[in-house]
Parts: sequence; structure tokens; C-alpha cells
Amino acid sequence: MGLKDILVHIDAEESGANTKRRDFALALAAEHDAHLTAIIFALEPTIPPMIMGEVPGSLLESQRERSVSGAQTAAEAFTAAADRAGVRSDVRVINCTEAAAAPTLAVHGRTADMIVVGQEEPDDDLAIRALLIEAALFESGRAVLVVPYIGIPEPRFHHVMVAWDGRREASRAANEALPLLKNAEDVSVVIVGKDAPSAHGGEAGADLALHLARHDLEVNVKRIGDSGIDIGNALLSHAADTEADLLVMGGYGHSRFRQFVFGGTTSDILSSMTIPVLMAH
Repeated sequence: MGLKDILVHIDAEESGANTKRRDFALALAAEHDAHLTAIIFALEPTIPPMIMGEVPGSLLESQRERSVSGAQTAAEAFTAAADRAGVRSDVRVINCTEAAAAPTLAVHGRTADMIVVGQEEPDDDLAIRALLIEAALFESGRAVLVVPYIGIPEPRFHHVMVAWDGRREASRAANEALPLLKNAEDVSVVIVGKDAPSAHGGEAGADLALHLARHDLEVNVKRIGDSGIDIGNALLSHAADTEADLLVMGGYGHSRFRQFVFGGTTSDILSSMTIPVLMAH
């Protein structure tokens, strides 16, 4: 199945990272002749309960209007950019609280082929960035493509690294990535440290490599040592050494009262990534 329906989260507040993510998503949609939907949140003002009564209603209304205006401006900029790129698109501007934004993104993502979100930045203007990534990954049932805040010129992935540990999440990520792998010149199945289980009892990763090869992909298997560092940094180091331009991996986390928190490797990747990362849970 091809990539034909993409959802991208766009910030209401303009920034360089936001523009780069928007342009990346548009180029991805153009590459796959896909429809691109932008979701933009006009967030309600957040006032600590202990001072709620001291905040003038006029100030709250002014902040609310600014949020809506910013979201509408971002929507217009997205539509204009999509028209210039010749990409079929629509925009969903949603007024909601910060608490409602993440689950709302997940709900909208459930009827897309893929969700594109931005990596959390140092001193990020959007306080709920990590929550949006978390909800997209763990609650949507879809693959999530995280774009680094430094930006990526174009979504053409020539050397793709597929992190493999034999688990369900890694299997889902590899399968969800197939539409992005079709033009790859080289696909590396990478295993860190101990052997991943093999369905055929052979070399770790060989079964996944065979599956991907049957999709007419050039595949090789590489086992790397962790060199005393954590798995996430081992993967990122190998990606840099081999000039990979896309990392595919399972997204792991732990449920706490029906909310998820990222597992160690997932967290390490999301904080240090400099190339796009496709994750699935």
C-alpha cells in the first residue's frame, strides 16, 4: 500500500523549525502524490488555578484572540505553500486546551497513513511538544515520522537504517516504512549488541532482510557493538558513520495510568536525532 494520506502538525506560532517541517511534509506529499492535511491548534490560555481569579477577563480574551489569529495565519501560510507546491491539501484549525491537544492529534491521525511531527527543541515555545509526539506514537495506531528541528532539505531517503530487535514494535515500523523505502539505494538492517530472535533460527536480522528483499529492496544486515554506550546513541553514531538519511525503529514506552512515557532508547533518539526517524508502536 502506498503513502496517500499524510497528517502533519503545524505550530500556530511561526518559527524556522515549523517552516522547515511544513516544507518537508509538502515535499513528502509531492513525492508520493499524497493528500496532506495540516492540523493546527489554537490553544486556550493556560492560567495557574491559584491566580485564576486575579487575571482580568480582558487579558484572557486578548490571549485567546491572539492564539486564534496565529493559528489562522499559519493555516493561510500552509495553504499558500501547498498551492505553490501543487499538493492537494486541507487544514484543520482546532480550538482546545493544552490537555486536549495531544489526544485530539491522535484521533485525527487514526485516519491517515502517517503522522508527521516535529522534534522537541531546546527551550521549545510549544510546551506540549513531547506530549504530541507521545500521543501520535502510542495512541493513534499509525506510524509517526519525527522531523528534526534543524530541518531536512528534502524527503529523499537513499540510505535507510532499520533498527531491528525482533520485537513487535520494530516489525510494525519496518512494515510502515515500506512506502519510504521503495526508492532507497541501500537498506541496512542494524542490530545492536545481543542477537535479535530469528523466526528461522538463522542469523539475527536475516529473516527481516529476506522479507524486505522480496519488496525489491537492496538489503544488508549489520550487527554493531554498543561500545559501552546506550542503544540509542549507538544507533545514532552508526547512522552518522554510514551517512544514513532515515532511521526506522520501534517506539517503546511504559503505560502509567493510561498515559505513556518514552522508554530509554526512544527518549535518547528523540532528544539527539539529526535525521528523520520513523517510529511505530
